[in-house]
Amino acid sequence: MAAMERRMWDLLLILTAAPHSSDVVTSALRLSQAMLDRGGSVRVWACGYANMMTQDTFGATKLPNTRDPQGHYPSPSAVVQRMIADGGGRFGWIACTACSAERGAVHHVPQVRHRSPLRLAATIAGARQTLYLGGA
Repeated sequence: MAAMERRMWDLLLILTAAPHSSDVVTSALRLSQAMLDRGGSVRVWACGYANMMTQDTFGATKLPNTRDPQGHYPSPSAVVQRMIADGGGRFGWIACTACSAERGAVHHVPQVRHRSPLRLAATIAGARQTLYLGGA
């Protein structure tokens, strides 16, 4: 029986920062986009409050910006959905099931994969480079 070949991702970002608590989440998204622009592949593993980013309750847009009331600002989940759609299979987002359940963040957009924290080591093994972004 032939062994199943594991897909290798160019970059795995383990993201633990809460959205809007600092610039870490924005930096992770910009780093991801830069890697995609260079033709690479990126997978994000969201832990802790980073799982709040991909909740389906956000809708497509953020609340109006008082400095630019006519502007259109996508919600965090819409940004992730767009990156997945535009990535052509080169961008993926994983929600840690334990972290999601602990925070009540259990309504992720359908494009997000759900993984047990027991699969983190295998996910790290499936990446050429891994960066940990966020707090403990």
